[in-house]
Amino acid sequence: MFTNTARIFLIGLFLAMGLFFSYEHVYQLMAVSLMFIVVLIWGYFKEGTVIMAAKSFHKKDYVRSEALLKQITNPGWLAKKRRGFYEFIMGGISLQKQDYDAAEKHYELAAQFPLRSVNDHVAALVHVVNISIRQHNYDKAAAYIELANKHQEKINAKMKDVIEKLEKELKQHK
Repeated sequence: MFTNTARIFLIGLFLAMGLFFSYEHVYQLMAVSLMFIVVLIWGYFKEGTVIMAAKSFHKKDYVRSEALLKQITNPGWLAKKRRGFYEFIMGGISLQKQDYDAAEKHYELAAQFPLRSVNDHVAALVHVVNISIRQHNYDKAAAYIELANKHQEKINAKMKDVIEKLEKELKQHK
């Protein structure tokens, strides 16, 4: 839950502490400092800045969210839970920019990873359906509505209502 700058600063601090402890022959504390460095590096690759970006995204600060997510150099290295959130947030940012092709790709990827709840998973599917309908790709929209309907008993009423409206709209176009 650190930015890359904060991680570098903390790694430098723990490295300096480790060198000091090594100079003072306190090897247990040197090992602890090195352990913290390893945890910070592991966190960079597996956790990234996704949590901070999610907080900014929920505050509707899309510019900060995008800047935080761009600090992640390779999203494929993120843990599965973080990767789903990464893709979901990037999909939302792409929608805000009206880049519907990128949003569709991100939401499709988000639906392949575990998200916080079934509602979030269905929301990603519904976004793909909505974008597909707007781009006149009705077969794809129908396939994703079918996937969303598999979770009917586990989603809230608001999401059921959204799916129902999209189904009606899709029937008008077929």
